Amino acid sequence: MNPRGGWLGVMLLVVLFGAGGRALWLWLDRPLERVSIGGDLEHVSADYLRSELSPLLRGHTWLSVDVAELREQALEVDWIAEARVSREWPNALTLELVEQVPIARWNDDYLLNPEGEPFATGPVSPPGDLPDLAGPRGSGAEVLAYHERLATRFAELGLELTQLRLEPRGAWRFQLDDGVWVMLGRSDREGRLARLTAAWRRQLEEQASHIRYIDLRYPNGVAVAWHGESDPLEQDGEEEG
Repeated sequence: MNPRGGWLGVMLLVVLFGAGGRALWLWLDRPLERVSIGGDLEHVSADYLRSELSPLLRGHTWLSVDVAELREQALEVDWIAEARVSREWPNALTLELVEQVPIARWNDDYLLNPEGEPFATGPVSPPGDLPDLAGPRGSGAEVLAYHERLATRFAELGLELTQLRLEPRGAWRFQLDDGVWVMLGRSDREGRLARLTAAWRRQLEEQASHIRYIDLRYPNGVAVAWHGESDPLEQDGEEEG
């Protein structure tokens, strides 16, 4: 066998297979004709999501789209909690999206999902009956968990916990029934809440509409500020942090 002829044959096969592979790629790699967006969408519309996702596909063809990268980019869009991306023969992409579930407002401009993770509201109007929470960066899960505990506690008194705030230095304050503010502070929270419950049942419930705020940051009692008064009425003790 002529060695030179053998090498020429191998080179010819490589060229033929290479050309055939490229031809197959060009035949398969068609312009994107259709992008389908599906999922159980309650708050956001498919049109909004399509407008957010379309720029991510600009300049790509059916095979040139990196579906893993597209999924990561889709997760950065407001209101998308999870995404699956797949190709559909011959020229389509399908995106199955899972929407974020808003359960609280967060720091005025954001919402919290059930894991306490914030996400931007975007152009979507969230439900109007969400509790209003606030806290330092990274404290969403902690504030949400404490809100659930307090909400259950005050529901037993027929009260709704409408706002809860965690201050940067660790002090807590909250609002009941969109009216009375309560300064809880940092320490001895359970003891202070027990005093509030006792005072509420004993006297404050009947006077709730006249109360501006209640200060629990006292070792033995509470202080009540009434509407029309500049200073709270101190009871049983001195204020502490």
